[in-house]
Amino acid sequence: MQRFRSFTLIEIVLAISILMLLLLLAVPSLRGVFTNKRLKSSLDGFNNLVREAQERSVTERRSYLIVWRKDNVVLQPETFAKGEEIKPTAQFQFGRGEALKLLLPAALTKKYPAEWIFWPSGACEPATVQFQGPPGSWTANYLPLAVQPELIDYAAR
Repeated sequence: MQRFRSFTLIEIVLAISILMLLLLLAVPSLRGVFTNKRLKSSLDGFNNLVREAQERSVTERRSYLIVWRKDNVVLQPETFAKGEEIKPTAQFQFGRGEALKLLLPAALTKKYPAEWIFWPSGACEPATVQFQGPPGSWTANYLPLAVQPELIDYAAR
């Protein structure tokens, strides 16, 4: 008579229970990794727009604006040349539930247009930009001569 060696039902249930427990412990940490990646992506995307504004203002020797709109932030020349198509050069699109706020500490008035200027020298108006969305929030200071932000707040959810 030949005997077959196999697992009992209790052993199988116990193994599955242990695997489920490990999976439940791993999911929250994975969610944090993906959330942090989305938040970093929003910061990088906006910084690319800032870098492009500075580069274009210097290479084309004309002022560029980053303009806040309802669903996005766009880059465009301050004034368009004769015959030039009037459309944004680049844009930063908001995701669902995301918002980007511009603060201009050196503005002469309390109510200013939601526009951030980059002059032909490559310098910009000092600004603070705040992002809030489902992945978290960040706040960055941009100094007149620096393209890289000074992060003063970065919190993933």
